[in-house]
Amino acid sequence: MADVAVIGQVARDLVLAVDELPGPGAGAPVTARLELLGGAANQAVGCRQLGRSAALVGVVGDDEAASVIIRQAGDDGLDTSAVVARGGAMTALYVDVVERGGTRRLLEHVPDGVRLTRDDVAAARDVLTAARAVLIQLGQPGPAVLEAARVATDGGTLVVLDGSFADASVREEVLARATVVRADAGEAAELLGRTVTGVPEALAAARRLLDAGPSLVALAVGQEANVLAWPGGHSVMPLLGGRRVDPTGGGDAFLAGLVTALLDGQDPETAGWWASAAAALTVGRLGGRPDLAVDRVAEAARRAR
Repeated sequence: MADVAVIGQVARDLVLAVDELPGPGAGAPVTARLELLGGAANQAVGCRQLGRSAALVGVVGDDEAASVIIRQAGDDGLDTSAVVARGGAMTALYVDVVERGGTRRLLEHVPDGVRLTRDDVAAARDVLTAARAVLIQLGQPGPAVLEAARVATDGGTLVVLDGSFADASVREEVLARATVVRADAGEAAELLGRTVTGVPEALAAARRLLDAGPSLVALAVGQEANVLAWPGGHSVMPLLGGRRVDPTGGGDAFLAGLVTALLDGQDPETAGWWASAAAALTVGRLGGRPDLAVDRVAEAARRAR
């Protein structure tokens, strides 16, 4: 069984690079095009690249795109035994349009038929309870998120929440069952019901989330920093790296670095530097897919401290 199980949207990513977006009625040449395995798989791929076995729990359609995704996931060494192929559904598609300088727009086509149900998650119980860490994307329907949190805690695993709740009705119980919560600036605002501006507000917000149950909270503060808070301590980590080519996969790589370090027994601050280093290595290239290695991430984290 896999060390890490990632629960969320399994999708195909189409990445298009342009010098700048055209105005209404105009066109613009595409300077680069990538077709990738995307969605929740980016977190699983990142963990796999950092030496952890990883499984996906999600839903695809019964179209050609699903066949491509499953083949790509297999090539990446991911366990797809808990990926459901839903009859009559179209596989989710993300279109990432990136301008020169790193500004991006994301278009999403996620049909209801390829969102997880409670039954889908229940069927993956063996995969989830065997994992040392379960990563849950909170944008999935509430019943599926709640079932994932319940099954994971029954198995005694590290329960990691990513993003903000699509269904606020499950918020209280899911947070109470979490070990780690990670959110970007926009997601943090949705989690807390108000905009979080600047490091002091982010630290205060992280401490409020700790009161709800988790033992570690990581929040992004715009283009400024990431803050980590845990009982009795916190750390503020400026964004690392040079030119940002595409921010799409930064959050997924951050989470992969964080979870990998925690599974290695690292303290929260060290894990945070690993996470920051993994994110920096990812946003310097086009597309959300990470390209990580343990020695590169470890060295980048060591230099940053």
